[in-house]
Amino acid sequence: MLNILTQIIRILVGVTFVFSGFVKLVDPIGSAYKFQDYFAENVLNLEFLLPYTLPLAILLILAELMLGVMLLLGVASRFTVWSLFILTLIFLFLTWYSAYFDKVTDCGCFGDAITLTPWETFYKNVVLIVLIVYLMIRVFEIQSVLSPAFVAGMAVVILFICLGIIFHVLRHLPMIDFRPYAVGNNIAEGMIIPEGAPESVYEDTWIYEVNGVKKEYASEEKPWNIDGATFVDRKTKLISEGYVPPIHDFTMQKDGVDISEELLNEEKLLLVVMYNLDKSKKNVLKKVKEYTDKAMEKGYVVYGFSASTEEDFNKTKEKYEWDFDLLFCDENTLKTIIRANPGMVELNKGTVVGKWNFRDFNEIKFR
Repeated sequence: MLNILTQIIRILVGVTFVFSGFVKLVDPIGSAYKFQDYFAENVLNLEFLLPYTLPLAILLILAELMLGVMLLLGVASRFTVWSLFILTLIFLFLTWYSAYFDKVTDCGCFGDAITLTPWETFYKNVVLIVLIVYLMIRVFEIQSVLSPAFVAGMAVVILFICLGIIFHVLRHLPMIDFRPYAVGNNIAEGMIIPEGAPESVYEDTWIYEVNGVKKEYASEEKPWNIDGATFVDRKTKLISEGYVPPIHDFTMQKDGVDISEELLNEEKLLLVVMYNLDKSKKNVLKKVKEYTDKAMEKGYVVYGFSASTEEDFNKTKEKYEWDFDLLFCDENTLKTIIRANPGMVELNKGTVVGKWNFRDFNEIKFR
């Protein structure tokens, strides 16, 4: 009976890690961005590691995939189980830290395929740790029926397939796009909040000074009505989060005005996404004009889409003789829209009909 339970847990844990690794494998840049979030000054303060986020992301992806496969095959069971325990223990600490101190709202454990809150992720890791500890105790029941030579050959094949997928994705775009800006999705529809959807609940704490003493008050106490009370500060705490639409931070700001409603009604809209001009490929920026001019000849409305300043954009525009203006958007949103810098996105009345990495601009066929 215990042996059956061991095999069920082995399969559950193995499949979890394979799935986790796979959904990140098809979008390694997304995992690199998540590492950047954790290494930021206001989170773990490990900014010296920021240049290495992509290699670390790839290493994590390969580790999850290979360890998951090894567990499913029952190979090197003691090494595999202990490696999974250490990896999950690290995840457990990071997710607890993130949840308790409200640092990173989505750990990216399952890429963009499944979004979990920090506490949901923490509890998921608690369950995983418990299951892995059970496997550590019953590790003698995990055995492979495959020959070592066959397993070694399979491992090499799987590793090369994974590396091939990563190489392809880094040069183009994610093979599977789990984000709300995937081709075929409508951006305007993704921003709709259904009627009757739950709203977020907040709790305010008011700090007032009364007779020289600072004190915290709940809203029900109405401290503003106290004679001689002087307002000092207000703290707002999220009690329960309401419905958040898939797309909730999308704007198209021109001269400080959001014109997204107008542009999302355009039948032919081409966005040249450059989330950060300083980090954009300079040898590609000079080629952008060739494609945007073709688009405008076909009747497209063309805009640059960036989080860079208008001053930086205008300097770049003048340097490369671009004939389009700038739309401002948050950098994280732009990174979510397309994993390329620069990249191009074509919209038809708000629906994403095409996305291209700069290496694939020559494949664009304007309508």
